[in-house]
Amino acid sequence: MKKDKKIEVSENFEEIDNFCEECKKEDESVSQNLILTGFKTCNSCKLSKTIFPI
Repeated sequence: MKKDKKIEVSENFEEIDNFCEECKKEDESVSQNLILTGFKTCNSCKLSKTIFPI
């Protein structure tokens, strides 16, 4: 008989703070944009990066 191997997965998730990495302001859209794009930016900074991508 084979023994069942149990794999322990530690859940070390950080809580998502809603502070933008660009302007350092707190906004609800930061967590939404993090899920959608992978970047912690507010909608204002996201729009400005889209228009002026430098």
